[in-house]
Amino acid sequence: MSVDIPAPRPGARPTTAEPLRVGVGYSDAADAATAGRAAAAEALAGLHGTPPELIIMYASVSYDLIALLHAVRRATGKAPLVGATTSGQFHDGRLINPGLGVSVLALSAGPYRFGVASVTGVTEDGDHAGQRLARAARAAAGPEPAEHAALLLLTTGLAGHQQELLNGVHKVLGAPVPVVGGSAGDDRLLIRTCVFENDNVLTDGGATAVWIAAPAPLSVVAEHGWHDVGLPLLVTKSDGLEIQEIAGRPAVEVFREHFHDDVNFERPGLIKPAPGYLSAYAFGLIQPDGSKLIRGAYIDDDGRLKTFSPLPLYAPVQIVSCRAEDLLRVTGDVVRRSLADRHASVLLAFSCVARLDVLAEQGAEEAALIQDAAGDVATFGFYTYGEFARTTRVAGYHNATLTAIAL
Repeated sequence: MSVDIPAPRPGARPTTAEPLRVGVGYSDAADAATAGRAAAAEALAGLHGTPPELIIMYASVSYDLIALLHAVRRATGKAPLVGATTSGQFHDGRLINPGLGVSVLALSAGPYRFGVASVTGVTEDGDHAGQRLARAARAAAGPEPAEHAALLLLTTGLAGHQQELLNGVHKVLGAPVPVVGGSAGDDRLLIRTCVFENDNVLTDGGATAVWIAAPAPLSVVAEHGWHDVGLPLLVTKSDGLEIQEIAGRPAVEVFREHFHDDVNFERPGLIKPAPGYLSAYAFGLIQPDGSKLIRGAYIDDDGRLKTFSPLPLYAPVQIVSCRAEDLLRVTGDVVRRSLADRHASVLLAFSCVARLDVLAEQGAEEAALIQDAAGDVATFGFYTYGEFARTTRVAGYHNATLTAIAL
């Protein structure tokens, strides 16, 4: 027997007795307006008449994004909206490959209050942008204090200053508020990534966030599955994204010394996101507790070793590697830890396009495993150019990592 709970009054505070209702819609129609209308309508139908309080939209950059966004907004009304362009999406166990479709998630209020905000200027001053974004998102949720909260963060994927943005967020919110999310993709083109906030399409240096006020603690979980293939080393010379020396030696030489003959590190047949991209090798940035933040790396046409996010001078690192089975092995654990001791309605997940590259022909297995572990809980996510999972410490920008939060 089911009981319909009346929708909350406008402006009323959600109570813990109200369930979080979830609707997911998808369309791969070629026309942007048609795709937006269809995906939004399907998502709203899943709420069974309950007003939406938050819309999340992920889309291929191949669309006319303004037309797509306007179509979704016309269907969903004044409900706050955030989203990003992607390099692939996934929901309910289904992988949507890069270059296809739009996915829409509609959420009722349930026990949560949402506040949406956006900023520009991440490239020029990521720290200051992060502070402004955190304050604005928190204020947008209303003046009523929250017992607990988390921040969902979406950024343009080519800004290159993601950790600086997190530094600014941390200065405002501190350790008690975890951060989860991802940086936008563009179907591996590395030309233009976008994030969405209400009626706005933000490009280079833009970021959007959702303040999630909650009655109970929210957990952010991240695992990567990469393993060490060498001893700890120091970055002894760098220039922005270029790593020039490791342990006082040419960085490319040191990096290549760690390649194994039995690892097909160039993944023939895949669209590589940069010349010389090595999807099966990366850097592990060693943290004080011994854990590692993964940093993707590639050798460019001029033979220079580069990363997608700067490695600080004298940073302790280990060169790491993985196979498809290593990445898939952590999937269920991420989901189970996210859902532990929670009566969740949806799992928001963020995986890296580098993982999709390593998985190759097994790419659809990650989405399927996420749903298998989630059971009846809806799953919704996208393939990013970097993931956010900041919990107790300041650092929290990752590559090639699976991160999640359950609501």
